[in-house]
Amino acid sequence: MSAVWIDDEAPSSAGNGLKIERETHKLEKRLCREVGRAIFDYNMIEEGDKVMVCVSGGKDSYALLDILLKLRARAPVHFDIVAVNLDQKQPGFPEEVLPTYLKALGVPFHIEEQDTYSIVKRVIPEGKTTCGLCSRLRRGILYRVADELGATKVALGHHRDDMLQTFFLNMFFAAKLKSMPPKLVSDDGRHIVIRPLAYVAEKDLVRWAQHRAFPIIPCTLCGSQENLQRKQVGEMLREWERKHPGRIENMFNALQNVVPSHLLDGTSFDFKGLRTTGVADEEGDKAFDPPDFPPPSPLRVVQL
Repeated sequence: MSAVWIDDEAPSSAGNGLKIERETHKLEKRLCREVGRAIFDYNMIEEGDKVMVCVSGGKDSYALLDILLKLRARAPVHFDIVAVNLDQKQPGFPEEVLPTYLKALGVPFHIEEQDTYSIVKRVIPEGKTTCGLCSRLRRGILYRVADELGATKVALGHHRDDMLQTFFLNMFFAAKLKSMPPKLVSDDGRHIVIRPLAYVAEKDLVRWAQHRAFPIIPCTLCGSQENLQRKQVGEMLREWERKHPGRIENMFNALQNVVPSHLLDGTSFDFKGLRTTGVADEEGDKAFDPPDFPPPSPLRVVQL
């Protein structure tokens, strides 16, 4: 089953000789492979599922819908897709863009109209971050719509960089080692929420959106808040990646390689009940050893 989810697509035609076409084809294969791998690793989509893809009008959700439609054609299981957009009645929101795009795509869709914009503007003081309340309102509405449509999975467009940003935001501001899970049960306990883009780098989504010319709709409610903590953390991560290529991949891999016995959370590991076993453990205590990290990768030099 996994081979079909993550297998590369067939090679492009022999006449596809231009570099940009080759690079675009490689990008498409990589996106399909990473999304398929995440779906398999976390059993995100099963036989007979009806997947509600939340489409906001941003590059990430457009790409999510696009790649899931490609994978559905060759997936090892049958599943249906319905695209859902929440029209929050933001001033100047181009109401015709998404229906026109989705009709041309030929995918079933539903536009839910709810004036959450007015609620957020009334409740949140001017200059304060609106994302928290907006997210809670949006989440409740989308769960209700999922019930009405009979959706068994709710797919969101968060990607690898979103997950890392959330990890650092929780560590810096909430004192928790917590990120976005690739799959979870919703707050009301009635829905499975999945993030098929969990392994996908944001830079790949930017390139794919440019190639596919998605009709991007900017968020005037929260997207204009340039000083959000999330944006600051995102810039921090990008700066690390510029100075230390490969660091982002290592940090993301660390989220999948947690060692509770070498942290400090007594609820995740029974430190109080720890006893000697008399059995040697090669991966055990190295308290007196210096940290053993691989040397940093040399900076790549490009000759012109």
